[in-house]
Amino acid sequence: MPSAVRFGVNYTPSVGWFHHWLDFDLDSVRADLDSIAALDVDHVRVFPLWPYFQPNRTLIRERAVEHLVALVDAAGERGLDVNVDGLQGHLSSFDYVPAWTRTWHRRNLFTDPHVVEGQAAYLRTLAAALAGRTNFLGMTLGNEVNQFSAGPHPDPDRATSAQIDAWLERMLAACEEGAPGRMHLHAEYDATWYQDDQPFTPAQAARQGAVTAVHSWVFNGTAQRHGRTSVPSEHHAAYLIELSKAWADDPHRPVWLQEVGAPAPLVPAEHAAAFTEATVENALDCPDLWGVTWWCSHDVSRALADFPELEYGLGLLTNDRRPKDTARVLASAARAARDGARPAPAPRTTALAVPADPAARSACAPGGAVFDAFFRLVADGARPTTVLDTRAADTGHLAVRGITEVVTPDQVPVP
Repeated sequence: MPSAVRFGVNYTPSVGWFHHWLDFDLDSVRADLDSIAALDVDHVRVFPLWPYFQPNRTLIRERAVEHLVALVDAAGERGLDVNVDGLQGHLSSFDYVPAWTRTWHRRNLFTDPHVVEGQAAYLRTLAAALAGRTNFLGMTLGNEVNQFSAGPHPDPDRATSAQIDAWLERMLAACEEGAPGRMHLHAEYDATWYQDDQPFTPAQAARQGAVTAVHSWVFNGTAQRHGRTSVPSEHHAAYLIELSKAWADDPHRPVWLQEVGAPAPLVPAEHAAAFTEATVENALDCPDLWGVTWWCSHDVSRALADFPELEYGLGLLTNDRRPKDTARVLASAARAARDGARPAPAPRTTALAVPADPAARSACAPGGAVFDAFFRLVADGARPTTVLDTRAADTGHLAVRGITEVVTPDQVPVP
């Protein structure tokens, strides 16, 4: 019997946002976690801010680590498991990188040996501090760290794919050294799947770490092109889940929909619940889905300045911890998953061939040939998955995945 799909939220503190680490208030955190647990979800993803925890390459603040442990313990008291993102990194349009990597100390985040060893020590320390907690799921290396590695970042830390391979191996090993046997992974935004010159590649995402993580945001051109109620917008998360499977060596590798949300104004507040329901329903029709973790728990306070407008209203709960309609939708899905009310999805038997060459991955992006063909299939009633063009004739691989038909984008009729 397959395990039930996990449901959780990305925890955004209601007071002080992630700056709460500067004046950590455990009572406030407990109140936030109470409001999250009331949604019947089973886990949270949390975000220590890297410069606050490691302000100097050889100084990892013990008090900050103690605060993280206290948060994880408080979550456990409420029946919540915890995944911890280490290298923060990039959050809600802001970059949080320590001074020892920038300006007068400018060093590459991915290739400088001193920076890499400092990062490894930090990740290992956080993992080791939590290794004895039964509700600690594991580490995510950082939030969308690939945005530092290429454009459109204004000051990228350039690296080759081979250098990123080495960096990922080193960081994941550090997490394993700190907390052996936990679910350690890495997570990138969708440029990994869509941007031809990204050094973080789909193969890395689908092969390194314990699970594949995808982050689905329809403000990437999907909703702009097709509208909020379109097939591509409502199935975008499912598309990324199935797209990731083309590169996986394990035919049943778990995929975690680690971030997905309803961004205004492309998804207006009055339509957010319907978008949430459709997105979750379609994601649950994907085999081997580990979990759905919504972005985010609480709204950003209007007292905080300079966030993009959409960031202020993404919470399932208001800034004063009241649930919105989106919260009720997610809670209902979480209860149904926990109670076994939904059968496991059947295999997807039709596969769309996608280019194995990462320099051609823009075909998978909004407006690309693969993207458009996938959604023509969906609109026609199919349940497609994907396979690399280099594996399209591998009958053994196809059989293990339950695929009985492979089509190329140009074989999918245009209405």
